Amino acid sequence: MTGVRYPVVELRQYTLHPGRRDDLIGLFERELIEPQEAAGMAVMGQFRDVDDPDRFVWLRGFPDIQTRSEALGRFYQGPVWRAHRDQANATMIDSDNVLLLRPAAPRAGFPAPAAPRPPAGHGSPPPSLVTATLCFRDRPFDEAFTHFFASQVGPTMSQTGAAPLACLQTEPAENTYPALPIRTGENVFVWFSRFADPSRLSAHRDALARHRDWHARVRPALLAMLPGEPQQLTLAPTPRSLLR
Repeated sequence: MTGVRYPVVELRQYTLHPGRRDDLIGLFERELIEPQEAAGMAVMGQFRDVDDPDRFVWLRGFPDIQTRSEALGRFYQGPVWRAHRDQANATMIDSDNVLLLRPAAPRAGFPAPAAPRPPAGHGSPPPSLVTATLCFRDRPFDEAFTHFFASQVGPTMSQTGAAPLACLQTEPAENTYPALPIRTGENVFVWFSRFADPSRLSAHRDALARHRDWHARVRPALLAMLPGEPQQLTLAPTPRSLLR
């Protein structure tokens, strides 16, 4: 799982029927991870949305756009998905909230996982949390924004205990597998941070609230580049998530 090896990333947010999230996670972790990876893609991380009990979020990576089409075709037209799709789809209200992304800079992709994926049947989720902060605007994010983030926002996040783990932005290429819709007509820049446990996330938020330069200069400059407040997802890794 590296920015070089998987420079095309899907950020997938599923809205589920009430009370069905654990059913989907159990099926996903038992049956659907290894077959996807055997088909030529990387299941980079899967999460419970801390703020929405009916939201399942996951990340999937590909070497390039063409490989994405081929790998998705192998999996979704193959025997494993045919055997489990009805059970999986029965948990879902909407699975079309998908952003197609790429690293915002040459070394801004996800780092290699710190440890191998836990084996099937591993039942204990880690204490860590991951945040995804999404910025939207009506035109593509350019080098000026990327430079501003790298020189101003990123250092402030690092100073307050939330060093960016990866920074991604919209992949403008056409969807090469239209059977799976993605969100179009949007421009997004998203950064991810990891926290060892909920107390570290709370400490970061407290430190950011007290950070004078963030409030006096960096945050106003960031908001001046955006039409609205960024959206933040707080994500709890599932037991077998590589990103944890």
